[in-house]
Amino acid sequence: MEWRTELEGRLRALATERQAKFSASLIPDCKPMIGVKLPELRKIAKEIAKEDYRAFLEECPDTYFEYETLKAYVLGYAKDDIEVLLSYADRFLPKIKDWSVSDSFCQSFSVAKKHRERVWEWLMPYAKQEEEFLQRVAAVLMMSHFLTEEYIDRVLAVLDTLQYDGYYTKMGVAWCAATAYAKFPEQTARYLENNKLRDWTYNKTIQKMCESYRVSEEDKAYWKQRKRK
Repeated sequence: MEWRTELEGRLRALATERQAKFSASLIPDCKPMIGVKLPELRKIAKEIAKEDYRAFLEECPDTYFEYETLKAYVLGYAKDDIEVLLSYADRFLPKIKDWSVSDSFCQSFSVAKKHRERVWEWLMPYAKQEEEFLQRVAAVLMMSHFLTEEYIDRVLAVLDTLQYDGYYTKMGVAWCAATAYAKFPEQTARYLENNKLRDWTYNKTIQKMCESYRVSEEDKAYWKQRKRK
């Protein structure tokens, strides 16, 4: 289609070989790279979201990493009925096979803040899937939009269930737990004292807490002593 040729031409005009190599080195097993920086993709996605975003999601191929990232951002920026957006997300999520596309979707899907209970209900079946990137989506989406007074205990309980032994699941869980500690230290401390996390994930959580400027030096010293051997 004409729009597809125009879009690919625009992406290639923005691309550099250096960016393609750099991004590919950070994102193993991703689709082929054109080499466009994420801020440029966000800008294009916002334009698409204001137009016929449904046609884009339905017709855009899975050829390149940039196309997948555009879809992730468009889902986040599009304005539509929540059920429509979730139906498109249902089609998109099983195709996610790298951490960058996963996180681009999760962090941009801000409609979750307006429909938390509905999105939570929709998300929970994905949290139960024995698949690395679906469980990462669950962790990072909770981290991005559900670390609130109302949901913090529910988030922490779900983290214990995300037990798929894939690197990107475990990293997503550790990232979410560490961010939860920064925002809700008392509740998260109680959780960390009696959790079901694997040792690697638990220790990575503490490492990320210690790297955070939002965690006090006193707390960092305490939790360093609580690492598992």
